[in-house]
Amino acid sequence: MMVNFTRYLPTHFVFGRGVENQTGAEIRKLGGTKVLLHFGGGSAVRSGLIARVEKSLADAGLASVTLGGALPNPRDTKIYEGIELIRREGIDFVLAVGGGSAIDSAKAMAHGAVYGGDFWDFFSGKAAPERTLPVGVVLTMSAAGSESSNSCVITQESTKTKRGLRSELNRPVLAIMNPELAMSVPPYQIACGATDILAHVMERYFTNEPDCDLTDRLCEATMISVVRAARIAMKDPNDYAAAAQLMWASTIAHNETVGVGRVPDFASHQIEHELSAMYDVAHGAGLAAVFPAWLRFMLEKPDKVMRIAQFGVRVWGCEMDFERPDRTALLGIEAYERWLREIGMPLSFRELGAKPEDIPAMAGNVRRTNPDGTVGQFYRLNTEDIERIYRIAADRDD
Repeated sequence: MMVNFTRYLPTHFVFGRGVENQTGAEIRKLGGTKVLLHFGGGSAVRSGLIARVEKSLADAGLASVTLGGALPNPRDTKIYEGIELIRREGIDFVLAVGGGSAIDSAKAMAHGAVYGGDFWDFFSGKAAPERTLPVGVVLTMSAAGSESSNSCVITQESTKTKRGLRSELNRPVLAIMNPELAMSVPPYQIACGATDILAHVMERYFTNEPDCDLTDRLCEATMISVVRAARIAMKDPNDYAAAAQLMWASTIAHNETVGVGRVPDFASHQIEHELSAMYDVAHGAGLAAVFPAWLRFMLEKPDKVMRIAQFGVRVWGCEMDFERPDRTALLGIEAYERWLREIGMPLSFRELGAKPEDIPAMAGNVRRTNPDGTVGQFYRLNTEDIERIYRIAADRDD
């Protein structure tokens, strides 16, 4: 049955064509007066997006300062730079223009700017944020769901340690969402984003709570929509309907809309974080290798088979074999893997450039979120289990 839950979602969403031109007016409504505009590479500048956002800020009477250079797997070095800039310039609102990397960087900067210690304290578990600056988002990529989630992930560059922080203070107060902005993303990044979205839903779907049919159906509907929209977007990135479906799915997949009333399992993300930290692979690509391996590991656990079989039947259209539900479960995993292949995702260590000899080190470094030193809730994984999952991915020959 559904477990007790609280629901908090302060994000104000503005969704549709051309809505980035409303950014300044929306920030002014929220009390911002001087904005740090944080973004990634030059594409946002070359496309004219940064200029449009800056104009909207100026038209609303807001001052702004820019800070580019957000990178995939966002680094602590950029966070320190942003914190110093925020303090020096008297910034009272942080605006990320981009995808999950820029957004997570902005969240960490907002926390660190009003904290007396090292912001990494929040990610190492030494402290929890008690206040922050308001953060807004102009979303350009459908993937991480960071535009309204309570999570943030940063890499400590000197140690290649990637750690996440979950806090209600992580939720942005504003999300400007124009699906047109995601249409210029390269196909590989669209595929990585869709893989991440699906993983976020699956992490809520694979649960031990029975009789959560409404949440199950919300998860299944979202997954079916993501699978379909990703196929369309890979063939025609300019299909607005597909882009809109993926953008909204990225949001609801990670802000608990499809996860209330159950205990999620984020072990796959924790396991993947070590891959992207060590090899700097795209997060979605790492998940494409890890999540099927996680499922194949779970297939070895008899009490987990029916849940995976339900995934195969309801999401992938597999026929239920009531005498051998393990066969149905395997068909579902294989259908998931074929979809990943179809959209151009890797499934193996070899494709990622990862080395099997690094497995013990990665497994040992996976963040343990349970008091008993394990990670995961659907099935609690110890170090040996984590190594087994890595090896399933490493042993693939396709």
